[in-house]
Amino acid sequence: MSDDNPELDALRHRLAEHEGAYAAALDALDALAGFALADEARPGMEALRTRLNELCASAEPAPPARGRLASALGPDPWDVKRLAAAAARQQEFASVLVQLLNAYVAESGRIDAHLRDVVAALLRYLQRVLPLVDARDRVASSLSTTRAELILEAFDRRLESLSRRLQGLLALRDRVEAQGEEVRALRDAGAPSAPAAGRPAPSAPLPDLLDDAVYVAFENRFRGSRDEVRERLRPYVELFAGLAPVADLGCGRGEFLELLREAGVSGLGAETNAQAAAHCREHGLEVSASDLLSFLAARADGALGGVFAAQVAEHLPPRVLLSLLRESHRVLRPGGLLLLETVNPRSLTGFLEVYNRDLTHERPLHPETLSFLAAAAGFTDVRVELRSPVDPAAQLQPVPVDGLPARAAETLNENVARLNALLYGPQEYALLARR
Repeated sequence: MSDDNPELDALRHRLAEHEGAYAAALDALDALAGFALADEARPGMEALRTRLNELCASAEPAPPARGRLASALGPDPWDVKRLAAAAARQQEFASVLVQLLNAYVAESGRIDAHLRDVVAALLRYLQRVLPLVDARDRVASSLSTTRAELILEAFDRRLESLSRRLQGLLALRDRVEAQGEEVRALRDAGAPSAPAAGRPAPSAPLPDLLDDAVYVAFENRFRGSRDEVRERLRPYVELFAGLAPVADLGCGRGEFLELLREAGVSGLGAETNAQAAAHCREHGLEVSASDLLSFLAARADGALGGVFAAQVAEHLPPRVLLSLLRESHRVLRPGGLLLLETVNPRSLTGFLEVYNRDLTHERPLHPETLSFLAAAAGFTDVRVELRSPVDPAAQLQPVPVDGLPARAAETLNENVARLNALLYGPQEYALLARR
């Protein structure tokens, strides 16, 4: 780690210096902590105190005053002896007291000097504590930062590895799903006969069937599950109440036809993808594996009450789209409804994330363009409904007005709203037109 982190190396060297100085100060303090007390340094002091107390206790009171006659006769020999003994005790008392005082003064000076050394050593010790603690904190902080960086680096490598594995698993999932559809297409193509297999003989060459199978897998991956698509299309069902039969052009897996059936509205579908059409028939839906114009051309004038197409119009070349609008107008009876759902190119999110994902898209259709073409084909009451709004949490957020001039905040948030409408507008729209 030192080769990779010279700053940490310098901190460690500095910490070692502070630890050495701290250890020396602590050793000096430890050495001064043990010293002899006065009685330990001078064992004779206790004997002097004992002797001094004995002399003090044996002192006799002064003799009583003698009368004039006794004083005239001269001193009493007994009193002289007593006075002599008292003087000797007094002299010994003074000597012992002086020795004891001298010993205490000497020991007091020695202890005072030692205490001064202890205080000086304690100050040196305390002066070393703070730098040592600071150095240790710096090293610990640097080590924590380094460990955190190493952990983050390892985590990033692990995350990158997991991301690669996840991408591999996602690719494997897509491949398995595509192969599953290809196997189903091959199984259908290899059916011995239509009556025995319960499904019509394949009308497309085998390579086309395999391409269709891959596109079915693509739609399974990006359009969502059958249940998700059903819930997204469910609001359209009530618009076709009383308009049976309803044709679903480009019906895909048949989710809308299933919803119509559940609502008691008869429906029939057309799907150019033979694999998807086969799936629909497996679910008991009436679906023709044919192109949309041929499907409509086979219907009599006014034979249908509704024509529905979700995510189909953007797949059609302009001439085919115009023909589809004219044929839809022809096959619808008066009051019949045409409903075309497509990607909203006025939403940058819808254009980038939805339209560009599908390589079979021919061109984006502006709502005003599709409305004009429908009116030109003879439809009336043409209107557009925006659908699939972007989650507000994913959009640009308004700026708080606190601290800003009112007009500036209002203008700024107006611009935010315009940007949201451009970048995060509804991702799809539905064209509704009456015959």
